[in-house]
Amino acid sequence: MTTLTGAGTPRTTTTAAVPSGAAERTLGRLRAARRARAVRTATVTGVLAALLLALTAASVLLGGVGEVAPREVLPAMFGQGAGLADYLIFQLRMPRALTAVLAGALFGLAGALYQRLVRNPLATPDIVGVSAGAGAGAVTVMVLAPSFLAAAPLAAVLGSFVLVGAVHALSWHRGIDTYRLVLVGIGLGAVCAAYTNYLLAMADQSSIAVAMRWLVGTVNGADWDGVGTLAVGLACCLVLTAVLHRALMTMALGDPTATGLGTKVGRTRVLALLLGAAAAALATSVVGPIAFVSLVSGPIAVRLVGGDRSVALSPLVGAVLVIGADVLARNAPLISPVPTGVLTALLGAPYFVWLILRRRQGAES
Repeated sequence: MTTLTGAGTPRTTTTAAVPSGAAERTLGRLRAARRARAVRTATVTGVLAALLLALTAASVLLGGVGEVAPREVLPAMFGQGAGLADYLIFQLRMPRALTAVLAGALFGLAGALYQRLVRNPLATPDIVGVSAGAGAGAVTVMVLAPSFLAAAPLAAVLGSFVLVGAVHALSWHRGIDTYRLVLVGIGLGAVCAAYTNYLLAMADQSSIAVAMRWLVGTVNGADWDGVGTLAVGLACCLVLTAVLHRALMTMALGDPTATGLGTKVGRTRVLALLLGAAAAALATSVVGPIAFVSLVSGPIAVRLVGGDRSVALSPLVGAVLVIGADVLARNAPLISPVPTGVLTALLGAPYFVWLILRRRQGAES
């Protein structure tokens, strides 16, 4: 409005606009929806964390604890036991349970990163060939240089990075084409699988036994060295994911919008895809290519908390899936004991077929 100053000259002042009733109601609904989503996320996270703790305890305790007294079980889980309690619980079962949890978290994170960036639920590390490249690298060492078996995890990581580089190079055309990335990944994965089969056909029986146990995917034989490797790798991957979180959130709005908001889309996509490949390769190097965990963790997280928070929840979902599968693989009637990867494949393959059929129906409609 306009007022007069002491000198008689007009002066224009502005007053803050008062929100209308409709605007206030809209803001109230938005705040309520945001609070509801926060409560839902916290509830889901708490339930999954409790389920993870229960499954970890089941992994340690199921199958019997031999002659260990009940009062010795809990101290032995934290390395305070002795004799049979220390060997059975701390040296055998705790490393296995923690390896399953950490590897599952890495697989879940890797799958969610790929699915978020490529915007294709089929574009996960195990589908686009990361696991096949890791398998080819590890089996090369197991068959051609069995005296350097300790280098197999490093060879698995290197093999996966080589394959990721080839997949991205061949699928790049003014950006990453998602359809081409999936097809190229499946093709190069098949090449790596053929190479791996050739090595196994030429190997001796002892090398075949070691390689096949690793290729199926299992947490059997886990040790504390592997737990330490996975723990450090998971911590680094989570920190880097947190650093990229803002850019990932803007990229979910689409590349043009993200670019307009100042996000360097190309660099962020490459860094995040390499981070996902590193997470999957690290987990694969320790436990082998446990199938379909990367594929299903992200969609489950999306259904639980929505797409914008799915990347943060996917590691927890992956950890629950792998430790749950391992408990069933060791204790379920009729099928146990089997490697963990066998059970995840039996559960994940039908989901994969359903996902392809759903996408085809969506394309036809």
